Amino acid sequence: MKKIIMTTNAPAAIGPYSQAVEVNGTLYISGQLPVDPATGKIEATTVAEQARQSLKNVGAILAAAGYTYDDVVKSTVYLADMSYFAEMNEVYKTVYTQDFPARSAFAVKALPMGALVEIETIAAK
Repeated sequence: MKKIIMTTNAPAAIGPYSQAVEVNGTLYISGQLPVDPATGKIEATTVAEQARQSLKNVGAILAAAGYTYDDVVKSTVYLADMSYFAEMNEVYKTVYTQDFPARSAFAVKALPMGALVEIETIAAK
């Protein structure tokens, strides 16, 4: 049985999708843009700031579903340019400090709202 997860502590979906869906002890979190949930806008201007906000949004959704960063098993990071990888990685390793989740990182042509980074996450209990 699937359960839709929604929290006001992360940005609302900007399309016909859920923030997250939980099925059989696995949580699938939609890609999180660096949108400030209080304003609905991207306030951060650097890759580091945007990565931090995206991960903060992931954390809010994890918490709403009763998970933590320690439950994350896979992340997919989308970057507007691969030259942003090192800067994003510096922020990423402040959240995931041991028993790292599996991860992929891709450069994409463009991200919604002109974002520099978007992070999609899977967690499991």
